[in-house]
Amino acid sequence: MTQCPECEANISVQGLMVGEIIYCPDCNVELEVLSVEQPAVALAPKVEEDWGE
Repeated sequence: MTQCPECEANISVQGLMVGEIIYCPDCNVELEVLSVEQPAVALAPKVEEDWGE
């Protein structure tokens, strides 16, 4: 178990992979799984528009 960095809700990363994007069950913010051995998540990076460059 770890906590959401936005609202501090408890989040389980069991069965997930590092780099996977999940949503907080309480505040619905996008989170990226940073570690599963020592559970850790962080706010997912914003995806920038490519504009075909």
